[in-house]
Amino acid sequence: MTPIFILCLLFVSGLTYLIFRHARKSTLAAKTTTSSSRHNHNHNGRRTVSDIDIKDPYLDIQPLPPTFDWKTTPPIRNSPLKPKYHLTMALENITLSDIIAMDNTYVERMQIRRRVMDEQGEAAMMCNPVCNEAVGELYEWIFGALLPRRFEGMFEIVDGNGNGKERERHGFLRNLVSDEYIPLHEQDPLQALQTLGAHVDTDFLLLLPSRSSTTSSTQHKVEVEAAQEQQQPIYHLQAFICCFPSGFSLQKDKIGRTLAEIHAPVPGYKAKLEKSMDRFFAKLPIGKAVKRSNWAITTDEVLFKEGGNHLYDDDHEQETGGEKLDMTKEVPSSISQQKENVVIENCRLRSERQTLFRLPRTGAIVFSFKTYQYRLEDVKREGYGEELAMAIEGLEKGSVPEMAFYKRQVVWGDKVREFLRS
Repeated sequence: MTPIFILCLLFVSGLTYLIFRHARKSTLAAKTTTSSSRHNHNHNGRRTVSDIDIKDPYLDIQPLPPTFDWKTTPPIRNSPLKPKYHLTMALENITLSDIIAMDNTYVERMQIRRRVMDEQGEAAMMCNPVCNEAVGELYEWIFGALLPRRFEGMFEIVDGNGNGKERERHGFLRNLVSDEYIPLHEQDPLQALQTLGAHVDTDFLLLLPSRSSTTSSTQHKVEVEAAQEQQQPIYHLQAFICCFPSGFSLQKDKIGRTLAEIHAPVPGYKAKLEKSMDRFFAKLPIGKAVKRSNWAITTDEVLFKEGGNHLYDDDHEQETGGEKLDMTKEVPSSISQQKENVVIENCRLRSERQTLFRLPRTGAIVFSFKTYQYRLEDVKREGYGEELAMAIEGLEKGSVPEMAFYKRQVVWGDKVREFLRS
């Protein structure tokens, strides 16, 4: 074998190696680029809604039919009226597309919600620092996926293909009803909550698991520790935008507390619902959504109501003023006075369409609800006055008779039933 032949062989071998090495690097680079494009992150290193695979259930939002027109869509009848009231979870499965409902009250409700936020401040929205990321995740999903995909005639993503102002506003959701532009990303959690409250007629409460309890109750701390030993997380309310509370203060009494603490005033909750609720929250899978409904009679039409919709026995503080009632002296005289003040024209059947789902990235659970109000004369005219009257009587016939007192049926019950059956 000649030296020249050996040199040629070495040259060809080296060239082949270099070509192979270059080709391999190019292939790896292409794979990395493809992977990055599928899992892009925003400048904080977090995945955004637009980066998730289209098969993700949080992006598989079904648009309403082209015939849907929010301006001509009346509020649904939402009240679950039963002849006997039983305290149960009563959950129904829904899709993530069904989290938010829209109807012809949208413009009026947005005006009310914005006024409430201006006047009430932290009473309407709060966020503990531990929940900042979850608030951002909810915000990005609602404005980046749910609204523009579900309600195509009300919201649209402004892309970079427009001219003038539209090009400048790339990265915004346009509210076609109010002609306002909403950033698709918001770093300030309170601003994110306020924007949600200003554009969606739904209240949102966010809960995260925690290993601590804010209560001083020894019994409750024992229960929390027992749940932790079973590796079951205990969820605490850590953020909310709530423009329409129905007789409670999230700011004063609920923020930072567990489900059990939040529901402590509700008759029968501890015995009938506490364990099943804790289990359900702990096991709620990503991609699953459920709904339920409740109902009450209120003696006014005030939507932001931190007190006055419930009565408590002497084991719990009264809603307004933090006073405890003497059941043998104060309650009878108080109820008698309140009965005299009931005016049928001011009374409302109030109902919440409640939904529950988990955010995929942070694992936070979102409890949301849309509030409906119905005039009693409308209830009669639409033909379910007797159904409501029987449900009112059924409050003290079901599994938790104390619910009649808690819901103030002892105050408004006689007058409302008489009107419905007249």
